[in-house]
Amino acid sequence: MIHPLFRLAASQPLLLAEHAAAYANLLSEEVAVTSARLQQRVAFQLAGAACLMVAATLAGVALLLWAALGEAGIRLPWLLGATPALPALLGAWLLRRGQARQTSDPFGTLRRQLAEDAALLRSTATP
Repeated sequence: MIHPLFRLAASQPLLLAEHAAAYANLLSEEVAVTSARLQQRVAFQLAGAACLMVAATLAGVALLLWAALGEAGIRLPWLLGATPALPALLGAWLLRRGQARQTSDPFGTLRRQLAEDAALLRSTATP
């Protein structure tokens, strides 16, 4: 007995070609979504690292000013600590956001579709 898939390929090859094209479209959509998410995560991580470097630089400048002028020469000493705090907090938030786990499964739709098609082929193969 000939498998129904071979019979379909012989009688309606365009139907299988359309099915393969639909798989190609689904794969390209999944690749686009996954790469966009990856680019977003990398952008958050780079921006977070840049903010932390700015905060470290500002903290170094504040430390040098405090050492050079002393507490008596600075009118607002709390500002020396608050100035690097903002980019440090922003950098920490961006790094945390960039390390967040994805909620959806990459290529999950493609896997589900392949599983459904495999189940359909198995059901047609059994008498």
